[in-house]
Amino acid sequence: MTTAVPASEATLRTDVGPARRPAADRFMRRLLRISPAQPRLDETELRSAFSRSIVVSAIRCTLTYLVLPFLAPVLGVAAGVGPWIGIPLGAVAIVFNVKSIRRFWRADHRWRWAYTAIGTTVIVLLLVLVVGDLVELLT
Repeated sequence: MTTAVPASEATLRTDVGPARRPAADRFMRRLLRISPAQPRLDETELRSAFSRSIVVSAIRCTLTYLVLPFLAPVLGVAAGVGPWIGIPLGAVAIVFNVKSIRRFWRADHRWRWAYTAIGTTVIVLLLVLVVGDLVELLT
């Protein structure tokens, strides 16, 4: 005869196996190549990755929209160097944004879906800028 576990005890049990995730969560974890065996990240690691991705994106925007258009001509830097700087910086910013999204998912952070939407939007905007830089180089 089995005895029923009171609801208060059922929520405290940790020996019941892996938690069931919604299909959308499982899809994202597969897409981001996050293994269930990977340890969960803590808040400190998460904040560090998020800060790095924001700093890289901010440096790219500052160089692209402030330094190169206004200071480069004053400093005598030749026109057309923007894409040579923008493309690698854009690529690095995209990598850091993807890593940051992965870390939100590894941490099972409650805002992982919201950050995924924001991070994906930033990545799309960076891709548009990189493509624009490539077009400028090729024409």
